[in-house]
Amino acid sequence: MISPDEKLSIRKQARVLGVSRSSVYYRSRPVSEADLALMRQIDELHLDYPFAGSRMLRDLLAQRGVQAGRRHLRTLMRRMAIEAIYRRPNTSKPAPGNKIYPYLLRGQSIDRPNQVWAMDISYIPMARGFVYLGAVVDWFSRRVLSWRLSITMDVSFCIEALEEALNSHGRPEIFNTDQGSQFTSVALRPETASAATSGSTTRSARTAA
Repeated sequence: MISPDEKLSIRKQARVLGVSRSSVYYRSRPVSEADLALMRQIDELHLDYPFAGSRMLRDLLAQRGVQAGRRHLRTLMRRMAIEAIYRRPNTSKPAPGNKIYPYLLRGQSIDRPNQVWAMDISYIPMARGFVYLGAVVDWFSRRVLSWRLSITMDVSFCIEALEEALNSHGRPEIFNTDQGSQFTSVALRPETASAATSGSTTRSARTAA
Protein backbone atom coordinates (compact mmCIF):
# COMPACT_ATOMS: atom_id res chain seq x y z
CA MET A 1 0.00 0.00 0.00
CA ILE A 2 2.95 2.31 0.64
CA SER A 3 5.06 3.03 -2.44
CA PRO A 4 8.22 5.15 -2.86
CA ASP A 5 6.95 6.08 -6.34
CA GLU A 6 4.01 8.08 -4.97
CA LYS A 7 4.10 11.90 -4.83
CA LEU A 8 3.55 11.82 -1.08
CA SER A 9 6.59 11.10 1.05
CA ILE A 10 6.87 7.78 2.88
CA ARG A 11 6.27 9.62 6.17
CA LYS A 12 3.05 11.20 4.91
CA GLN A 13 1.82 7.92 3.44
CA ALA A 14 2.43 6.19 6.78
CA ARG A 15 0.58 8.98 8.62
CA VAL A 16 -2.44 8.70 6.29
CA LEU A 17 -2.58 4.93 6.86
CA GLY A 18 -2.14 5.33 10.61
CA VAL A 19 1.01 3.18 10.81
CA SER A 20 4.43 3.85 12.27
CA ARG A 21 7.00 5.07 9.76
CA SER A 22 9.57 2.66 11.19
CA SER A 23 7.21 -0.22 10.42
CA VAL A 24 7.43 0.61 6.70
CA TYR A 25 11.12 -0.31 6.61
CA TYR A 26 11.00 -3.17 9.10
CA ARG A 27 11.21 -6.66 7.64
CA SER A 28 10.44 -9.29 10.24
CA ARG A 29 11.13 -12.98 9.95
CA PRO A 30 7.93 -14.82 9.00
CA VAL A 31 6.22 -16.65 11.84
CA SER A 32 5.75 -20.35 11.17
CA GLU A 33 2.24 -21.75 10.85
CA ALA A 34 2.89 -23.92 13.90
CA ASP A 35 3.89 -20.93 16.03
CA LEU A 36 0.92 -18.88 14.80
CA ALA A 37 -1.44 -21.68 15.84
CA LEU A 38 0.32 -21.93 19.21
CA MET A 39 0.16 -18.16 19.72
CA ARG A 40 -3.57 -18.18 19.09
CA GLN A 41 -4.03 -20.80 21.78
CA ILE A 42 -1.80 -18.85 24.15
CA ASP A 43 -3.93 -15.76 23.50
CA GLU A 44 -7.17 -17.67 24.18
CA LEU A 45 -5.79 -19.16 27.40
CA HIS A 46 -4.40 -15.80 28.54
CA LEU A 47 -7.88 -14.26 28.27
CA ASP A 48 -9.32 -17.05 30.45
CA TYR A 49 -6.32 -17.34 32.79
CA PRO A 50 -4.53 -13.96 32.85
CA PHE A 51 -2.57 -15.09 35.92
CA ALA A 52 -1.05 -18.06 34.07
CA GLY A 53 2.70 -18.06 33.49
CA SER A 54 4.65 -20.26 31.10
CA ARG A 55 4.50 -23.29 33.42
CA MET A 56 0.72 -23.14 33.82
CA LEU A 57 0.21 -22.43 30.12
CA ARG A 58 2.34 -25.47 29.29
CA ASP A 59 0.09 -27.62 31.47
CA LEU A 60 -3.11 -26.11 30.04
CA LEU A 61 -1.88 -26.71 26.51
CA ALA A 62 -0.98 -30.29 27.43
CA GLN A 63 -4.60 -30.81 28.49
CA ARG A 64 -5.53 -29.81 24.94
CA GLY A 65 -3.05 -32.30 23.54
CA VAL A 66 -0.52 -29.63 22.57
CA GLN A 67 3.08 -30.20 23.67
CA ALA A 68 5.26 -27.09 24.05
CA GLY A 69 8.33 -26.32 26.13
CA ARG A 70 8.39 -23.53 28.71
CA ARG A 71 11.28 -21.72 27.03
CA HIS A 72 9.47 -21.64 23.71
CA LEU A 73 6.29 -20.47 25.43
CA ARG A 74 8.20 -17.69 27.20
CA THR A 75 9.68 -16.60 23.85
CA LEU A 76 6.24 -16.44 22.23
CA MET A 77 4.75 -14.66 25.24
CA ARG A 78 7.45 -11.98 25.04
CA ARG A 79 6.81 -11.61 21.33
CA MET A 80 3.08 -11.17 22.03
CA ALA A 81 3.78 -8.80 24.98
CA ILE A 82 1.86 -11.17 27.26
CA GLU A 83 2.81 -11.87 30.85
CA ALA A 84 1.06 -13.30 33.88
CA ILE A 85 -0.88 -10.76 35.93
CA TYR A 86 -0.38 -11.05 39.67
CA ARG A 87 0.49 -8.87 42.63
CA ARG A 88 4.20 -8.19 42.89
CA PRO A 89 6.51 -5.26 43.57
CA ASN A 90 7.78 -3.11 40.68
CA THR A 91 5.36 -4.50 38.08
CA SER A 92 6.20 -1.82 35.50
CA LYS A 93 9.90 -1.08 35.44
CA PRO A 94 11.17 1.73 33.23
CA ALA A 95 14.28 1.16 31.17
CA PRO A 96 17.53 1.87 33.07
CA GLY A 97 18.20 5.61 33.22
CA ASN A 98 14.65 6.63 32.31
CA LYS A 99 12.81 9.12 34.48
CA ILE A 100 10.30 7.82 37.02
CA TYR A 101 7.21 10.04 37.23
CA PRO A 102 4.96 10.64 40.24
CA TYR A 103 1.33 9.54 40.21
CA LEU A 104 -0.79 12.70 39.97
CA LEU A 105 -4.33 11.31 39.71
CA ARG A 106 -4.88 10.25 43.32
CA GLY A 107 -7.88 12.25 44.58
CA GLN A 108 -8.29 14.05 41.25
CA SER A 109 -11.78 14.77 39.89
CA ILE A 110 -11.83 14.41 36.10
CA ASP A 111 -14.46 16.91 34.97
CA ARG A 112 -13.37 18.47 31.67
CA PRO A 113 -11.76 17.62 28.33
CA ASN A 114 -7.98 17.95 27.99
CA GLN A 115 -7.58 17.65 31.75
CA VAL A 116 -6.17 14.11 31.62
CA TRP A 117 -5.00 12.05 28.69
CA ALA A 118 -4.00 8.40 28.93
CA MET A 119 -1.97 6.21 26.60
CA ASP A 120 -1.48 2.47 26.48
CA ILE A 121 -0.35 -0.28 24.11
CA SER A 122 -2.52 -3.27 23.26
CA TYR A 123 -1.75 -6.52 21.41
CA ILE A 124 -4.12 -7.40 18.55
CA PRO A 125 -4.08 -10.92 17.02
CA MET A 126 -4.41 -10.99 13.23
CA ALA A 127 -5.04 -13.72 10.66
CA ARG A 128 -1.31 -14.17 9.99
CA GLY A 129 0.40 -12.67 13.01
CA PHE A 130 -0.26 -9.74 15.31
CA VAL A 131 0.16 -5.97 15.62
CA TYR A 132 0.50 -3.49 18.47
CA LEU A 133 -2.00 -0.66 18.89
CA GLY A 134 -0.98 2.52 20.70
CA ALA A 135 -3.82 4.93 21.51
CA VAL A 136 -4.16 8.28 23.25
CA VAL A 137 -7.51 8.73 25.03
CA ASP A 138 -9.13 11.70 26.77
CA TRP A 139 -10.27 10.37 30.16
CA PHE A 140 -13.21 12.75 30.48
CA SER A 141 -14.84 12.19 27.08
CA ARG A 142 -13.40 8.67 26.54
CA ARG A 143 -12.58 9.86 23.02
CA VAL A 144 -9.67 8.30 21.14
CA LEU A 145 -7.59 11.33 20.17
CA SER A 146 -5.03 9.48 18.05
CA TRP A 147 -3.69 6.00 17.40
CA ARG A 148 -0.96 4.13 15.58
CA LEU A 149 -0.34 0.51 14.60
CA SER A 150 3.07 -1.14 14.63
CA ILE A 151 4.52 -4.61 14.21
CA THR A 152 7.28 -3.82 16.72
CA MET A 153 7.37 -2.40 20.26
CA ASP A 154 9.66 0.41 19.14
CA VAL A 155 8.82 3.74 20.81
CA SER A 156 8.45 5.59 17.48
CA PHE A 157 4.78 4.65 16.91
CA CYS A 158 3.93 5.91 20.42
CA ILE A 159 5.69 9.19 19.68
CA GLU A 160 3.79 9.63 16.42
CA ALA A 161 0.44 9.01 18.14
CA LEU A 162 1.24 11.49 20.92
CA GLU A 163 2.46 14.16 18.50
CA GLU A 164 -0.70 13.83 16.41
CA ALA A 165 -2.86 14.24 19.53
CA LEU A 166 -0.86 17.29 20.62
CA ASN A 167 -1.08 18.86 17.15
CA SER A 168 -4.84 18.27 16.87
CA HIS A 169 -6.07 18.84 20.43
CA GLY A 170 -3.55 21.00 22.27
CA ARG A 171 -1.89 19.91 25.50
CA PRO A 172 -3.45 18.14 28.49
CA GLU A 173 -2.81 19.09 32.09
CA ILE A 174 -1.84 15.50 32.90
CA PHE A 175 -0.56 12.74 30.62
CA ASN A 176 -1.03 9.35 32.28
CA THR A 177 0.61 6.02 31.38
CA ASP A 178 2.21 3.08 33.14
CA GLN A 179 5.95 2.92 33.89
CA GLY A 180 6.80 0.92 30.77
CA SER A 181 10.04 1.69 28.97
CA GLN A 182 8.28 3.25 25.96
CA PHE A 183 6.42 5.73 28.16
CA THR A 184 9.31 6.68 30.45
CA SER A 185 11.76 7.25 27.60
CA VAL A 186 13.05 10.77 27.03
CA ALA A 187 11.66 10.78 23.48
CA LEU A 188 8.06 10.35 24.64
CA ARG A 189 7.95 12.97 27.37
CA PRO A 190 5.27 15.54 26.45
CA GLU A 191 7.59 18.37 27.43
CA THR A 192 10.18 17.18 24.89
CA ALA A 193 7.91 15.91 22.08
CA SER A 194 8.49 17.99 18.96
CA ALA A 195 4.82 18.98 18.73
CA ALA A 196 4.80 20.28 22.31
CA THR A 197 7.02 23.30 21.83
CA SER A 198 4.38 25.91 22.70
CA GLY A 199 1.90 26.51 25.47
CA SER A 200 2.15 25.99 29.20
CA THR A 201 4.16 23.17 30.74
CA THR A 202 2.30 19.87 30.84
CA ARG A 203 2.48 17.87 34.05
CA SER A 204 3.23 14.24 33.30
CA ALA A 205 1.74 11.47 35.42
CA ARG A 206 2.74 7.82 35.39
CA THR A 207 0.55 5.24 37.03
CA ALA A 208 2.05 3.50 40.00
CA ALA A 209 0.99 0.00 38.90
